[in-house]
Amino acid sequence: MSLFLTIAIVHLIALISPGPDFFFVSQAAVSRSRRQALFGVIGITLGMVAWSALALLGLQLLLHRLVWLSQLMAVAGGFYLAWMGVKMLRGAWHAPAAESAVTAQVERSDLATLRAGLLTNLANPKAVVYFGSVFSALIGDSVNAATRWGLWTLVVAETFLWFTLVAAFFALPAMRRGYLRLSRWIDGVAGAVFVVFGLHLIINRQAR
Repeated sequence: MSLFLTIAIVHLIALISPGPDFFFVSQAAVSRSRRQALFGVIGITLGMVAWSALALLGLQLLLHRLVWLSQLMAVAGGFYLAWMGVKMLRGAWHAPAAESAVTAQVERSDLATLRAGLLTNLANPKAVVYFGSVFSALIGDSVNAATRWGLWTLVVAETFLWFTLVAAFFALPAMRRGYLRLSRWIDGVAGAVFVVFGLHLIINRQAR
């Protein structure tokens, strides 16, 4: 199996497994619009641009030598995810059931959604683990520069295509109608997931 196919399969599995990025895109698509969700996808993809470039440039070695940096990144990311989750929970708690996040978030600008997607990806604990260990180990030290940047292009394109499909699916009229009926519960569950991700990351890092 070629290195490109191996990376494509491994990266797709990493993308499919639910995490903060998936919940962010699906919630944006179902509660706001496909356009806004796509700006969130662009933000997440930009985060992947940074992570994959760092991995290709030696992220694994850097994290091994500067353990405190890895822990700082994880704790900061945990606080950001928890903060986002609390905001979603507050919106679900205070807003009317049929309007829980729609009226509160529909006015968010495209740039703000892009920025939120970028920060969600950069704070994602899966990204630190995946690019700092699995991805770096698969590439190794013997891969030439042309192959490395070819893999970088593959990872970025695969990320964009996957989350674009997620956005398109959750923006379907049937999904949006379901959201309008269950908006408070959906936002509450999504917020709780973000809080759990964040707290889990903070507690695990502080315990080490």
